[in-house]
Amino acid sequence: MVSWAAVKKVLPLIACLVIGVSGLTACYVYARLNTPGPPLAAPARLFISPGSTLQQTAQMLVAEGILASVQPFRFWAQFTGKDHSIQSGEYILETPLTPRRLLETLTLGQVIHHMVTIPEGLTLKQIAKRLEDQGFGPQEQFLSLSTSPQFLATWDLQEYGLEGYLYPDTYFFSKPSSAEDILGRMVTRLSEVFSPALQQQAQELGFSQHEVLTLASLIEKETGAAEERPLIAGVFHNRLRQNMPLQCDPTVIYGIPNFDGNLTRRHLRTPTPYNTYLFTGLPPGPIANPGLAAIQAVLSPAETNYLYFVARGDGTHVFSSRLADHNRAVRRFQKRRSRNG
Repeated sequence: MVSWAAVKKVLPLIACLVIGVSGLTACYVYARLNTPGPPLAAPARLFISPGSTLQQTAQMLVAEGILASVQPFRFWAQFTGKDHSIQSGEYILETPLTPRRLLETLTLGQVIHHMVTIPEGLTLKQIAKRLEDQGFGPQEQFLSLSTSPQFLATWDLQEYGLEGYLYPDTYFFSKPSSAEDILGRMVTRLSEVFSPALQQQAQELGFSQHEVLTLASLIEKETGAAEERPLIAGVFHNRLRQNMPLQCDPTVIYGIPNFDGNLTRRHLRTPTPYNTYLFTGLPPGPIANPGLAAIQAVLSPAETNYLYFVARGDGTHVFSSRLADHNRAVRRFQKRRSRNG
């Protein structure tokens, strides 16, 4: 039987042994947590997928050569309670990081944001193609949202769809970003730009927001010359007041499936909801996504008697108040275009 006196003699030794082992373990863990990962031959690009578990993330980091082993990173994430705080997205690592520094980077969400510029006057299809070209997902993924009742209901656009409501601007998106998030940002941006003051102007003119966006999209497609937008808006306002057809070629083109680039008289005589040669008033909705300048032109049109305009061929137009003058301008510039090839 071991005496208490013998135990008391051994206790200090045991205590020293425990402290020593604990100290060595702590030093080992500290060293592992503060040792950078393997050398990088080039900056490493990695993607953390939404919904990834801590184990999946750690294993991916080892597979990509970012970490030497799973355990230190996983231990530190669980010890600090950040095992569910890692944010999905795209990261670029320029130099090897320690497990502690890497966890901090991933939990702060220091992801890469890609600049996407959407010019004024693009259609929904063109925007979807641009997003596809920049690596944000297939075009069909974005187009499908234009017919998604659930997505459209989120933005109260069930009646209208997305065309005209995707505001042209420069955006910064991370990868991966969902199509819902990307297009939702554009719809939100429009609601910010179409301010209460603009809404009040629209009401004073007797227009709904949808009608303003529709008319602004026509202006966007008719001219790229900033100084002409109010004049073209004035022409369209005058025609609407006189119940004249708008006779806008871009609306006819929008209504033609798989348009081949050659607008013919047969197209002008084909009845579609967007044929503003056959029907008076505005088409059912926007034919593109207008910017602020076109919207402001609709709300503040030039005070003019013009009812007609024809393209010169250099990006500008000749405006006329009388049909005879317009016909002369048409003959003149059509002849010039024909002569030029």
